[in-house]
Amino acid sequence: MAPDAGAVRRRGTLGIAAQEMPADEGRTVGDVIDAHLADARAALAALDAGAAALAQELPAAGASYQAALEAAEALGAWDADRRVDVALEALGAVTDRERPLAHMSVGQRYRVRLACLLGAAHDFLLLDEPTNHLDRAGLDYLTGRLRDWDGGVVVVSHDRALLRDVATTILDLDPSQDGRPAVHGNGYEGYRAGRRASRRRWEAEYARQRAEHARLADDLAAARKRMVTGWRPGKGTGKHQRATRVAAVVRSVHQRQDDLARHEVSLPEPPLRLAVPELPARTGTPLIRAEDVTVAGRLHPPATVTLESGSRLVVSGPNGAGKSTLLAVLAGRLEPDTGRVRHADDTRIALLGQESAHPAHRCVREVYEAHVASLVSAGRLDGDRTVPLDELGLLAGPELDKPVHQLSLGQQRRVDLALVLASRPHVLLLDEPTNHLSIALVDELTHALAATSAAVVLASHDRQLCRDVAHWPHLPLTPPAPPRHRTATRPGRPPGRADASHGGR
Repeated sequence: MAPDAGAVRRRGTLGIAAQEMPADEGRTVGDVIDAHLADARAALAALDAGAAALAQELPAAGASYQAALEAAEALGAWDADRRVDVALEALGAVTDRERPLAHMSVGQRYRVRLACLLGAAHDFLLLDEPTNHLDRAGLDYLTGRLRDWDGGVVVVSHDRALLRDVATTILDLDPSQDGRPAVHGNGYEGYRAGRRASRRRWEAEYARQRAEHARLADDLAAARKRMVTGWRPGKGTGKHQRATRVAAVVRSVHQRQDDLARHEVSLPEPPLRLAVPELPARTGTPLIRAEDVTVAGRLHPPATVTLESGSRLVVSGPNGAGKSTLLAVLAGRLEPDTGRVRHADDTRIALLGQESAHPAHRCVREVYEAHVASLVSAGRLDGDRTVPLDELGLLAGPELDKPVHQLSLGQQRRVDLALVLASRPHVLLLDEPTNHLSIALVDELTHALAATSAAVVLASHDRQLCRDVAHWPHLPLTPPAPPRHRTATRPGRPPGRADASHGGR
């Protein structure tokens, strides 16, 4: 894109990863690798041509060969394919170079491209949400590579762990008091401290202006009242006195009007804060009891989970281990192939999935109100316990009347969260809840989850979130093994067992 104002100057090679990567018809993994290693391949070809010219003793062959050699050495051209192969393995990406992109998921395609960028040794990396679709091993590998990168790196990311581990300077484009971007040094900690201080100043100044505006409005109302009552001065007051008093009252009103105009609240309202409604507790009884549940090809070995009010549980494991499957089983959306799941009567369970679908043509407010109405009509929620959408602090006023398809991914994720909270659930099942959410909202959500009376089950690759809930009970899952490799469970406690109500097992 070309900027409307200002100038951009570039030197060296750029490796760019946008959030989206189309699967062009007919392209393969090998095609993507060839495209990203084109500079390295060209450098080696130029080196071969320079060597041939040198052998033929052509004019200026020595200088051409030296230039080609320096270019190849700068790119590490001889090692480029090996670096890509190492990155493909480390990121859990497809290594078959004949595999068509059209036959791969979005996450698979993204990991292939990221591996190519890390293998190409660009001077500068521009990465938009590079941690999407990566599991823990891939995240650790990416973090290590970026920390050791010889060139420059610009990352657009909501991944707090990546920012904490990699970033030295943070440019904050979130709303600010003066409308300008803020630059924070000292890495992620400097950003957090600077942002907190800025937010406190903003809120204090906004509150002060609002209070001053209210005081001047009261003064104006009082002056107008005196003007109305001032037409009838006390008995015996002379004509000249009466006229002087009226003029003074009129001047007072005009002065108050001018003061009010000059002291109009000039600051924009500070950003929203998440306000999670009070979620109910039902003590003395298990809300969900899942015993030895499995789903063929998706969840194995058997998992056992007990949830009571106030329970906390983190479900962990690499991609394909069955985390989303287990949450769907607990929510009653998926029947297990073995084992059983029991829900306490009248227990409200809400699942925040990784993906959702809303009527694209309907506005946010209509979607939310229809959802709440369905909960009330089904008898799942009392009409006097409903939560107004604008009280959740998730979306600003103008966004509530936009069609869902006009919202950003982050705003759509906020709609998903609002719908989950609308039911005031006894059990919250959250599958990668931080996807597409801003850093500030993730921090607010983390604090709310720690304080709620509801049971909470969390599945996430967000390393900072996992650090924040490291003291919660954990249920580690492993990917299902092929049938021919399955072995009998050893005597003793099965590997997939957790009792969140008693601190885990």
